[in-house]
Amino acid sequence: MNQSPTNHAPMIQALLNAGVRLTEALREENEALARLDLSRAATLATTKLQASDAFAAAFGAAMKTGGKAQGELRYAAERLAARLRDLSDENRRLLERAIGLQSRVIETIAGAAIPASRPTTYGGMGQRAMARQTPALALAARA
Repeated sequence: MNQSPTNHAPMIQALLNAGVRLTEALREENEALARLDLSRAATLATTKLQASDAFAAAFGAAMKTGGKAQGELRYAAERLAARLRDLSDENRRLLERAIGLQSRVIETIAGAAIPASRPTTYGGMGQRAMARQTPALALAARA
């Protein structure tokens, strides 16, 4: 049973709506990451995941029904795909930058916990005493 393209329009429109929701989630997270507002970006992660799941479900449904965008819907889908690609590329770049900065902050904090120089001490019989072990340091953060 072959359906006409017009029967697929609601399915394609649902896919486009889910894509718009995903672009908004990515855009908002990218803005927070660009400002290095990592707390805000972390709170937006759930929204982005939900939007991604909704988009994947809508895409899967459109593929199962054989839905193809035609005419204006196709043009809108192509624009949306380009926008999603650009936003996801920017999101990846901004996340990598944030992770790099976070690593440097942790290294700086850990480095500050280690004394810069230790005085040489001597044990019995004039031999150098074993150097003290640097205490282990672990940091955890929750958004």
